[in-house]
Amino acid sequence: MPPISAVLFDLDGVLTDTAHAHYAAWKRLADELGVPFDEATNEALKGVDRMGSLDLLLRHGGLSVDPESRDALASRKNGWYLDAIQAYGPADLFPGAREALCAVRDAGLRSALCSASRNAPALIDRLGIADLFDIVVDPASVPHGKPAPDIFLAAARQLDLSADRCLGVEDAPAGVAAIHAAGMFAIGIGDPQVLSDADRVIPSIADFRLEDYHAR
Repeated sequence: MPPISAVLFDLDGVLTDTAHAHYAAWKRLADELGVPFDEATNEALKGVDRMGSLDLLLRHGGLSVDPESRDALASRKNGWYLDAIQAYGPADLFPGAREALCAVRDAGLRSALCSASRNAPALIDRLGIADLFDIVVDPASVPHGKPAPDIFLAAARQLDLSADRCLGVEDAPAGVAAIHAAGMFAIGIGDPQVLSDADRVIPSIADFRLEDYHAR
């Protein structure tokens, strides 16, 4: 791979864990709609933006709703999620997350947050890491969510870098697919069997070693 100039991070499952908050909110919505919802169904939503996740849930339940009702359902789910993360703070970062972000900055590289969540800016403020990102890409500003490459390509454009100078870090197959579709090297965090398409898989962000990918 060419020398890298930037590292593009996902948020949920990479730097912190809001998975249970998301699961509880989607489960509550599914129960209200009478749609079966379990961990396997939830797994399919990982890395997918809010409206895409809602569409998957509705299809799973064989439901069709009008656009106005669709927006209302997504807003209701998001409200429950926001309530759940009000208490988040720096202690909710994964071990090694701050160190990984600081290592990128200390090496003189750029960093970007490429989360499918529109709540990411508020969450990184609560986590105390907002100042460690050069840019935060707004998922609402790109035409297509993950697994499309749009959010990663937008980050590269905003950083004025070619895609092959960027390294992406993700925990979901949809995210890894998006990184590859953007023409970037993909680091997967989690289960190697689930993330078999990643260029390299590490157990957690604490295992991220910048020197493995970037020569100082």
